[in-house]
Parts: sequence; structure tokens; C-alpha cells
Amino acid sequence: MKLHNYFRSSASFRVRIALELKGLRYEYIPVHIARGDHKKETYAALSADTLVPLLEVDGEKLSQSMAIIEYLDEKHPAPALLPADALGRAKVRALAQSIACEIHPINNLRVLKYLVRELKVDEEAKNAWYRHWCREGLEAFERQLAPLPASTYCYGETPTLADCCLVPQIFNAKRFNVNLEGLSRTMTAFDACMALPAFQKAQPSACPDNEP
Repeated sequence: MKLHNYFRSSASFRVRIALELKGLRYEYIPVHIARGDHKKETYAALSADTLVPLLEVDGEKLSQSMAIIEYLDEKHPAPALLPADALGRAKVRALAQSIACEIHPINNLRVLKYLVRELKVDEEAKNAWYRHWCREGLEAFERQLAPLPASTYCYGETPTLADCCLVPQIFNAKRFNVNLEGLSRTMTAFDACMALPAFQKAQPSACPDNEP
């Protein structure tokens, strides 16, 4: 398998976590999206949406982190990243999508660049935008966790798709100095994840293309 990704991309980070949790070997291929490498002809020839991550596997090219992770979970079912029961799967997917579909899209790199380059928003206003939407989204995530049974991770006693999404979002929240106070269950799950080798190996500082 070949994973085209960027060390700081939270979507790429999700897939790296899933690969590490499942103990799957892959070739790491960096695509520096901050410099625009994803728009170059060579990468555009591989990726129809010119986004990261892109997983090359079994002669196919898969895009979109959530689809990639669910593909990996179906092809390599142990350890499972989704519960065995339909209700549990729905709850985990809802948690994951609260981050991947609600927080991430309005705070990703291309949106922040558009705010600065096209709308002439200054740096502090851009960061305020990020912090507002990230905090609001994480508060909603915390409310979703509240009625669930007590657990080590987001849902249950093993990491799930929800944890694959949560950890990269918290990394980015810390980069932008988002207020994380009062998010007790969210941060408990984050801390439990970061105690595991798979999450440590997948984090940006462990990537070969990492930059300060």
C-alpha cells in the first residue's frame, strides 16, 4: 500500500492511525499541500479531487479518509474500528462525522487560505474563526459523549473510528490555542489514545516530512 499524505493534514492523520492500529505496512509518500504540491500535474493525475490522503491499494486508488478507513476495517477486520452492532456503529459514525463533516470542512487549510488571500482577513481574525468553530464543534462532541456509558475511549474499551477522528482534531486545536477546558470526556479519550503506540507512531512529529 502507498499512502499519499501530508504530515499536518488531519484527514491523513486519521488514516495513519487506522493503519497503525491494524498493524498494516505502507509506503509513506509526502504531498506538501501547504506548498501546493497536490495541485501539480503529477499528483492530479493520481487524485481526481487533488486532496490528501490518497491510498493506493490492490491496483486501486482510494480517496476520502472516512471511506479509506472503512475500507481498511472491512478488509482487515481485526482490531475492529466499528462496533459489531448496528446501533453502536451508528453512534460511532455520528461521533466521527461530527468532526469530519462539521468541524473539519470549515477549518481546513484551503478554507483558511481563502479567508486570508481572497477575503483579506488578517491573521488574528483567521485564528479567531478557527477557534470559534473548533470550540463549538468540540462542545457538541462532548454533549454527544455525555449520555454514553463510561468508557476509556470515545466509545467502549478499544479505539474506534471516532478516536481516529478525534485525535487529529485535538492536535490542530492545540496548534491554534483553542480552549479545551470543560471537555472532560473528550480529553480523557484523547489522553487514553495518546498512551497507545499506534497513535504515537501516527502523529505528525513522527512523520518523515515533519516540519516545526
